[in-house]
Amino acid sequence: MKSYSLGLYEKSMPSELSWEEKMLAAKEARFDFIEISIDESDEKLSRLDMSQEERLKLVQLMQKHQMPIRTMCLSGHRKYPLGSSEEAVWKRGMEIMEKAICLADDLGIRIIQLAGYDVYYENSDETTKERFAKNLARAVEMAETAGIVMGFETMETEFMNSVAKAMKYVNKMSSCYLNVYPDIGNITNAALAEGKDVLEDLETGRGHLVAMHLKETVPGKFREIPFGTGHVNFQKAIEKAWELGVRKYVTEFWYTGSPKWKEDLSFANNMMTEILMQQQVAEWLA
Repeated sequence: MKSYSLGLYEKSMPSELSWEEKMLAAKEARFDFIEISIDESDEKLSRLDMSQEERLKLVQLMQKHQMPIRTMCLSGHRKYPLGSSEEAVWKRGMEIMEKAICLADDLGIRIIQLAGYDVYYENSDETTKERFAKNLARAVEMAETAGIVMGFETMETEFMNSVAKAMKYVNKMSSCYLNVYPDIGNITNAALAEGKDVLEDLETGRGHLVAMHLKETVPGKFREIPFGTGHVNFQKAIEKAWELGVRKYVTEFWYTGSPKWKEDLSFANNMMTEILMQQQVAEWLA
């Protein structure tokens, strides 16, 4: 049995594919699981209202192809943030949170990655931060009831662009169901901009890192950077994450229309598997 699992971000594949086609593509590229996206689009948010029959069919597909959906990237809170000054917006955010936890419970998803925003399309201030913390506490109670782990994604905005900043809220909530699910690409950009060290930032989350997004970035850019063309030191990042007990990883990248998208899946898997296997072998030999 492997000492780790490597997942594939759903948006790395064409959106028009069926779930079965996505599972087969992920399996062909030798991934262990898929991370489902619940972003701010109506199409993705509608997944939260899937019928029980639809949920069961999806679980059956996972079993049929031995390709589970085990993590959820819940970025829908960018449009409906928990700290919004508009009551209708944060209430919708809380509804999304509750439905996401229920969907995770039904599908067997272990970890929900939370977007680390108090607000996104409006200005952040002390009031939005206070409201975010208040609603976050309610979200944590929901997760505790369902037994679903949540982890903050380190984002591209100053509010929560580092593990250290995420840990302030993790410590405030003091629940084993709220931790950090860092994005190494975002952390790398933040560390460069703020003159800090990536590995030292990861260290601040010791005991609270539930998984890691393996994403490539370049200074000032956070999306759609092909693996191997950016400045993220995946070798050092994975070595440190492994030392901190992280054993679940997800390659985060996007399908951008390339006809060679299946080759991109295999390239990402091969690149990260080589590093992860090094850590596994070193652990076995220790």
